[in-house]
Amino acid sequence: MKIFTSLMAMLFLSSALSAQSTTLRVYRIFQEKCVQCHDHDSPEAGLDLQGDGTTETARALQVRNHLFNVTPANPASAAKGHKYLYPGRVDKSLLFRKVNQGLEPTLGLDAGENQPMPPYGQPQLTDVEKELIRQWILFAAPLSGTISDEEQLEAFYSGNAQMAFPDGPPAPPAAGEGFQVKMGPFYLEPGGEVEYFQKYELDLPADVEVNRVDVQIGAYSHHFILYDFNPGGATSIPHGLRRNANHSDIGLVAAVQESTDLKLPQGTAFRWDNQLVLDLNSHYINYSSTNVYQAETYINIYTQPAGTAAQEMKTDLIANTDIPIPNTGAPVTHTQHLTYNLGEVFVWGLMGHTHQYGTGYKIFRRLPGGQRGELIYDAACAQGIPGCISPFFDYQHIPMRYFLPLEPITFNSQNGLIHEAAWVNDGPQPVGWGPTSEDEMMVMIVMYTEDTAGVVMTDIREVEPIANDALAYPNPAQEEARFSLPVTAGEVQLRLFDPTGKVVRQERGLPAPDFIVRREGLPAGLYFYQLEGEDGRVRTGRLVFQ
Repeated sequence: MKIFTSLMAMLFLSSALSAQSTTLRVYRIFQEKCVQCHDHDSPEAGLDLQGDGTTETARALQVRNHLFNVTPANPASAAKGHKYLYPGRVDKSLLFRKVNQGLEPTLGLDAGENQPMPPYGQPQLTDVEKELIRQWILFAAPLSGTISDEEQLEAFYSGNAQMAFPDGPPAPPAAGEGFQVKMGPFYLEPGGEVEYFQKYELDLPADVEVNRVDVQIGAYSHHFILYDFNPGGATSIPHGLRRNANHSDIGLVAAVQESTDLKLPQGTAFRWDNQLVLDLNSHYINYSSTNVYQAETYINIYTQPAGTAAQEMKTDLIANTDIPIPNTGAPVTHTQHLTYNLGEVFVWGLMGHTHQYGTGYKIFRRLPGGQRGELIYDAACAQGIPGCISPFFDYQHIPMRYFLPLEPITFNSQNGLIHEAAWVNDGPQPVGWGPTSEDEMMVMIVMYTEDTAGVVMTDIREVEPIANDALAYPNPAQEEARFSLPVTAGEVQLRLFDPTGKVVRQERGLPAPDFIVRREGLPAGLYFYQLEGEDGRVRTGRLVFQ
């Protein structure tokens, strides 16, 4: 019976492998470029990339098993805990580090890891072949499913390319200050959209405190969210890039919709134990109608010894999942009262989140009896600060509001917060709560401490973004967008840039407080605007033409 079961398992795996192309394609790259040194009969360093079997499928499966989560023979690499193929992590995969040769700028061979492969004088891998291997590792070398479109990669590496970081990756923290986490790259066809999650094991040598999280994302990013699994919560989560959130046992660290250097107030920090596992969530939209987009995210984590901070910074994600939204084209509003028994907490940051049908999001204080108190957050205003002159809600770029000093809020049966979101569903079908961009959401993110003792209340937000009192709407726009800014700006000069930094439109003498900019033949995609007023202020932002 055991023999029969083993044979059936092998047949199943062989069938799954032959039904998809990426693993077989990678195996064929090995045969073309690697078996000169790593054949079956006399493999260098004991690594057989040719395999043994009567069919190509059987040999490819065997070679995958020679690599997958296997400790390398190289002692320098093995000492670092690397594998030939560490599922989901090219930085810990000796296979990729050997063939990389500059494709991944942040990775090189360390002392003792010998020379790159293939060796000089042998046929070298093309960038597309190296990318296929990188994607194969990032997706944890699955046995089924095509994970990379080779034609798309060929288009990218032949020049039809747009990159999240065209000037190269951001520098990591200095030695001793922290470390860098990277997610990606993954690729989007013109006009495409995708959201991925990735379990990321930190392997910290000791418990640490995190006082700064610098998230760098490309201009085409919809959002990046950093989660942390509760103890044991990551056990059943697969390695590699995945589409399924699998968020049944997880907490929230930070969420951003644009590059954000999140410096926590002095005297506060996130507390991470040495077993902590992160979950990375990156959502990108390719606004280009012609180029393949390379999506990446870099997170610089700055640390200090455990026990340094006086207060722990906590982050909660509060979701209202009961949000039926019919497709009648009429306004729909849902409200949720938050009366958790937390006592008094001290809020540093507030943020809301909806998807494409969202038209507004607000947070009020809750008074005894369930009455609404002060409006303390309005996502239609710059930095979330209520009372802006020309409110406009852009669901793709919802701001975080930071409080200086920390804002005391009491949560009990009588007090707390009320958050409210509004939608207009003019789409083809009713929607409700769901994780995809075709569903809707109503989420509040709150960052807080439980005390203020030891928290420095001056210069608490070192990287507070410059107040931007200009708005472009609708955004995305079809044929024209209206700009609104204070009348004190006077006459305004507009410059419109494409994602490469090229000026594609320039207009002078535009009158504040309102003027219209017409598309006039500009291709669909993302643009950056710069408004220089007579008041000496320069206002910037993003505008999408669909």
